Amino acid sequence: MSIFIGGAWPYANGSLHLGHVTALLPGDILARYYRSKGEDVLYVSGSDCHGTPISIRAKKEGVEPKDIAHKYHEEFADCFNKLGFTYDLYTRTDDQFHKEEVKRIFTLLYENGYIYEKEQKQLFCANCNQFLPDRFVEGICPHCGSKARGDQCDNCSTLLDPLELKERRCKNCGNEPVVRKTKQLFFKLSAFQKILEEYLNSAKGWRLNAINMTERYLKEGLRDRAVSRDLPWGIDIPIKGFEDKKLYVWVDAVLGYLTASKHWAQINNKDWKKFWNNSSFAYYVHGKDNIPFHTIILPALLKGAKDYKLPDKIISSEYLTIEGKKLSTSNNWAVWVKDMLQNYNPDAIRYFLIINAPEKRDTDFSWREFVNSNNGELVGAYGNLVNRTLVFIQKYFNNTIPEGNINENILNELTLMYKKCGEKIESGEFKSALEDIFEFVRSMNKYFDAQKPWITVKEDVASCGNVIYNCTEAIANLSNLLEPFLPFSSFKVRRWIGVREASWSYVKAKANQKIEDTRILFDRIDKKVIEYEINKLGK
Repeated sequence: MSIFIGGAWPYANGSLHLGHVTALLPGDILARYYRSKGEDVLYVSGSDCHGTPISIRAKKEGVEPKDIAHKYHEEFADCFNKLGFTYDLYTRTDDQFHKEEVKRIFTLLYENGYIYEKEQKQLFCANCNQFLPDRFVEGICPHCGSKARGDQCDNCSTLLDPLELKERRCKNCGNEPVVRKTKQLFFKLSAFQKILEEYLNSAKGWRLNAINMTERYLKEGLRDRAVSRDLPWGIDIPIKGFEDKKLYVWVDAVLGYLTASKHWAQINNKDWKKFWNNSSFAYYVHGKDNIPFHTIILPALLKGAKDYKLPDKIISSEYLTIEGKKLSTSNNWAVWVKDMLQNYNPDAIRYFLIINAPEKRDTDFSWREFVNSNNGELVGAYGNLVNRTLVFIQKYFNNTIPEGNINENILNELTLMYKKCGEKIESGEFKSALEDIFEFVRSMNKYFDAQKPWITVKEDVASCGNVIYNCTEAIANLSNLLEPFLPFSSFKVRRWIGVREASWSYVKAKANQKIEDTRILFDRIDKKVIEYEINKLGK
């Protein structure tokens, strides 16, 4: 089967924080899992380089928006690479291929009658002498009373029009904007009400937050949305009379999944269509705040353009808090990915974000819990099992895996694990799958202790060798089972014990195989870093 995986496109206006990664990590787990099963996978994403936040930051720093976008795109790509993300293409929305393809799709929507011209009221800042893009307007959400920007309230996830905000202010200068009339192009989203109701009713495997939020929007009734804006930075509108305007970023970014697929195909001389037909299966991975763009906006655009394949599974994460408080980039109450990667093992980061994932409710990142998780589970359980087994082989079996027969209970448990964990990964239950694997790790440590090989090696070498063989075969299969979650340590283990490549199927240990290495798999983290890291927050 052809598996398409689309990871959300982070705004290239500031560094990645752990909130971004915890929402996007499921995409890489899925990609690695399906590849190890031998499926044909296309996994794409990119940097959203046209968002208003980029223009805001560029203005503050006195540089061009393209400079900000380039800086953070490069940083994103580097961070994702160091975290082990296996994108087939990680691109950017200011890429020329993307821009031309989006203009082509937009023209198709216009020709199909889904784009129309309309005079609208828009906020104008007399002090800045410009119409204000939605994100340049800040105020109070009319629905929940929280501070919000002009396109969406992060607190209640309502899509907004800037005119709905109370106590409106220009983000640039702080002045109150005035209302003026201007002509814009609108997308006829209301035309897709019935289609999207049927789509939601037929959807399977969406997370509950996606179902509930989509139901809410449909119940309220879909409203047409402006697709053009008076912006200096973005994709030019390819419609006569609107050449001085730019395409609204919400159209630009969500169409990136399709344009990236086509770009990947062009670069690699492959067929993108097999990932976009009804025989393929499509996952979309993102955070809670992106749900309506993936369950309402994207399906409507795809249907309106050419009846393209719609998302099958929506993997939408809840929020990650930091030390019990809401994440705030403006107050530096965040853990920045580039900083964390300088000091900590990427598998340790991945492990904690998966085992503590906000799959069904908000979860908290705590430095104490992160350190305890590394030292307890990775060092004390998995690393201990690997290290004690390989060191024993080195010391007592001439650094060569001894011969033996697999214990029937261990064989059955591992065989069942491939099936059970595979089903959980496919359904988006990554935390539960990883918990199951580590439960088995702990059971193997108990097996090692109960068999007392350090005693039997002096009394019954063959029996001792059989125990060590069983531990080695368990480790070989753990390197497969943990590949989607902990790719760096899994690669090391496979290399050390002579397993050629990851596969989602039972693998036998190679008796008489030389052990390549017996280094410690994970380093213990000094608990002194807890206070040091907490003290950095908010400063």
